[in-house]
Amino acid sequence: MLAKLNTFAIQGIDAVPVEVEVDVSGGLPKTVLVGLPEAAVRESIHRIERALANLGYQRPNGRTVINLAPADLPKDAGSFDLPIALGLLVATGQLLPEQIRDWVMVGELALDGSVRKIKGALSIAMASAERNLPNMLVPSANAREAGVVEKVNVFGVASLAEAVGILSGELPAEPVAARIEDLFAQLNTYDVDFADVRGQEFAKRALVVAAAGGHNILMIGSPGTGKTMLARRLPTILPPLVPSESLETTRIYSALGRLKPDEPLLAVRPFRAPHHTISDAGMVGGGRIPAPGEISLAHHGVLFLDELPEFNRRSLEVLRQPLEEGVVTISRAMSSTTFPADFILVAAMNPCPCGYLGDSRRQCKCNPVLVERYIGRISGPLLDRIDMHIEVPAVPFQELSIGKEGTSSAMMREQVLRAREHQKRRFGKASHRLNSRMTSRQIRKFCALDDQCRNLLKMAMDELGLSARAHDRILRMARTIADLEDSQSIRPHHISEAIAYRTLDRKLWAR
Repeated sequence: MLAKLNTFAIQGIDAVPVEVEVDVSGGLPKTVLVGLPEAAVRESIHRIERALANLGYQRPNGRTVINLAPADLPKDAGSFDLPIALGLLVATGQLLPEQIRDWVMVGELALDGSVRKIKGALSIAMASAERNLPNMLVPSANAREAGVVEKVNVFGVASLAEAVGILSGELPAEPVAARIEDLFAQLNTYDVDFADVRGQEFAKRALVVAAAGGHNILMIGSPGTGKTMLARRLPTILPPLVPSESLETTRIYSALGRLKPDEPLLAVRPFRAPHHTISDAGMVGGGRIPAPGEISLAHHGVLFLDELPEFNRRSLEVLRQPLEEGVVTISRAMSSTTFPADFILVAAMNPCPCGYLGDSRRQCKCNPVLVERYIGRISGPLLDRIDMHIEVPAVPFQELSIGKEGTSSAMMREQVLRAREHQKRRFGKASHRLNSRMTSRQIRKFCALDDQCRNLLKMAMDELGLSARAHDRILRMARTIADLEDSQSIRPHHISEAIAYRTLDRKLWAR
């Protein structure tokens, strides 16, 4: 008898439909697995045979051919175990063909027949909904994750026997219901707040501008001035994730198996802080079968690069395309894969190798050549793509010792949300474009300057030697600053504040 079942393979973060065909015929007992299976799938035959035997099911006695179609798609996951096992039960008459119609099955089997967790359950559920496949069997550990997709009835199973009972109707079961609204209400909380940060009001203002317009920012200061503390609190002033953004980000974590057991859905903005020893493949993604990297894990959130000059130069240069386009494309000989990577970059660095250049409390031991070489580790093209460069000085004792809390995240978020509303009206509510991503045509339309503003910007460009890209970034920042003040037009003090956020252009540490 021939059995056909629906399942999916994960390619990057996307679920690709796969049809499992199982044919059992007479002859000597032999099992053949075809359809470009990788090692993990080839080894599944032994797991499935022992699982069937240990649960008391009849195993095929004749020649068995298992085909995973399409034949040109590599299959490399343990998630094919459950559909193959169920296909064998149908092919041997222990399940009826109509009982598996319109079902999607995924899961890895243990030797005792229990079903283990898989990667990419959310992407598979979303793909099932797109193809009008109404029912889905997943491991119990993945049930809440897949259950956030409302158009699919998701059933979590702990064993192969439980899956057979649900399909045959002998075991009554209810689909898992995971309401997105309830999950957001439960999980949309942060453990940190800007109120914890004493002083640094200039840096907080800069972060409000960065969050309001989606601008990348570089913080420069001596060790212990609070750069990391400020960066970790940036997600708390960003607008709350909407369901569509949450699903986009969650499926990246799902495809990599990074979701926490008690968090089937990401309800807060992701914050990623990779170590400076990371490789370029770890940063943007890669591998024989391309997988997402840190910049995709930071999608719709914040990517924090501490000690920026210590990163490998190649790991930083690969950020150029994602910073401009919000996606990263990884090409291989046979195919190319595109991953989302729309994030705010927050970087931090010391002003010199010893860290104390310009610090009034400690003397710098670096000569000008060392300082220039240290700053030169970051390429000009990358710095051009970072809108804001600000200094984060040491906080005086008087500000640290007072009992009054600093500006809170709630107060800062109100300003950000107000500025985002202006941008929604400007670019259209359906658009997710922010001021930082304005095109040249949009800059000319929405960043018109009067003579006074134009003369101020011209003087700054002549004195600082700014590039054309830096010119456009100043205009984008000025537009965001104007939005924060509910101003329809850009005024001279908006231009002045935007120029003040270009510390490296002003050569603050030139000696």
